[in-house]
Amino acid sequence: MVRLTIGGMTTPKFESVDVSLDIPFIGSVTGTWKPNDAEKKAAWEMYIELVTRISIVELKEDEGILREALDSLYSLFQITREILKKYGPDVAIPSKKNELSFGKLAVIILNYQIRPLLAKWHPMLKDYEELRKRGVSIIAHEKKWEYNRELRESLNETRTLLIQYSVYLAKVANVTPLYDKKS
Repeated sequence: MVRLTIGGMTTPKFESVDVSLDIPFIGSVTGTWKPNDAEKKAAWEMYIELVTRISIVELKEDEGILREALDSLYSLFQITREILKKYGPDVAIPSKKNELSFGKLAVIILNYQIRPLLAKWHPMLKDYEELRKRGVSIIAHEKKWEYNRELRESLNETRTLLIQYSVYLAKVANVTPLYDKKS
């Protein structure tokens, strides 16, 4: 680790980050991420998108709307695509074989964590939403859904992984996390 001094304050500047994430279907993703400048900027942008969404905040039993949580996760696909296009191949190619990159991690998170969750739950929730009777609020209708608790548990499993991912993004962007990890 190198230290960077700005205005008399010394902050750590990471040359590399050791990553270890447990992803369903593919298992553990581990490796070293030695970010270049483009990856540091991309990490900051992705970090801000994650920490300002429901994606890392627990959706408790009597809070929020399941549809909004799924839509928020779905929006990460477009956001990630935009970041990847903006910074180009520089964020996708690891500096050495068997190392990680922003692009590799972002695509793994999308395709092996968020996509399976959405593929399962989006159509099930949509079918249930279509049964809502006139005059019944979305919240009241969702509370009666037999899969409400199970979807909330799935969202929280994904939240746990996204918190870990956001911590790595914060390290690469050289910032202190802007949220309470316990929330």
